Amino acid sequence: MNAVDLFEDVVTLPDPRGQADYDRLVGLDDYKARLVKETLLLVDPAQLRDWNKKHHMGELAAVEYFHSRPPLFVLAGDVGTGKTALARSFGNQVAKLAKVRVELYSLSLNTRGSGAVGEMTRLISGAFKQVREAVGKTRSGDGKAGRGIILLIDEADALAQSREAAQMHHEDRAGVNALIRGIDDLAADRLPVAVVMCTNRLDAIDPAVRRRAAAVFEFARPSREQRLHVLKGGLAGSGITDRELGQLADATGEADGRAYGFTYSDLTHRLIPTLVLDAFPERAVIGVRAVEIAKGLKPTPPFREQAATSMHGAQHGR
Repeated sequence: MNAVDLFEDVVTLPDPRGQADYDRLVGLDDYKARLVKETLLLVDPAQLRDWNKKHHMGELAAVEYFHSRPPLFVLAGDVGTGKTALARSFGNQVAKLAKVRVELYSLSLNTRGSGAVGEMTRLISGAFKQVREAVGKTRSGDGKAGRGIILLIDEADALAQSREAAQMHHEDRAGVNALIRGIDDLAADRLPVAVVMCTNRLDAIDPAVRRRAAAVFEFARPSREQRLHVLKGGLAGSGITDRELGQLADATGEADGRAYGFTYSDLTHRLIPTLVLDAFPERAVIGVRAVEIAKGLKPTPPFREQAATSMHGAQHGR
């Protein structure tokens, strides 16, 4: 496998489209701020040192804990709740604040390999090696890095599945070991690399991986207020009234016989485009019709752990 096959893509940030995606994420302000701060300090640790001098005369011992932590963040939750969208876009804010180039490396599931002895370990180790080489020796005299990297591992449970699982193949166990070593080495060398894992199955992630996480962010489906915010933004200029927008927010929430509402992606990828296509090309988008359509659409069902486990085993024959 070529080195390039280890990653689905490499995106250089800031990127206008990515920034727009970041700005559209609502109700996630705390998660956004934390990820940006954490990665900013990986790229420019001098900012934390300067803060310590300014506010604590340089004597705050807690600052030292930042230097040895694994740079790992886990984003967990149901499908369509904004995990991957945030993971792929928050680097734009880091790049702007740090005034350096940030590169997003999305790890490919090809790193699972074909099951040959030693292959998964070799591929994962190769991916971390490639990231380390991309960082290079770019820190200036004050410790600021010339670039930062975000290593995104989507569907992380496919690579970091718990080694405690009885049915786990020995190659998968070895691969998890390689993954942990790669993360630990980044921490030991204090490289400006943030590892972000996204998963629908937090309980399936190996305990040793979860213990290393600097933070675990759990994502939920949007509340009525958050759905209303998305709908107002997506339907701005349509002429739909605030009252009708409120009815839309209600229609996309929990309903009789359904204990869950729409996900963010249900709203942005399904409902709002459906409203446009329903009106095009004969007429404008109309509030009454929009509410009618929303009531007829079914949101994505919640992720089911048991079904996912069965599918995972079927796909890999393990």
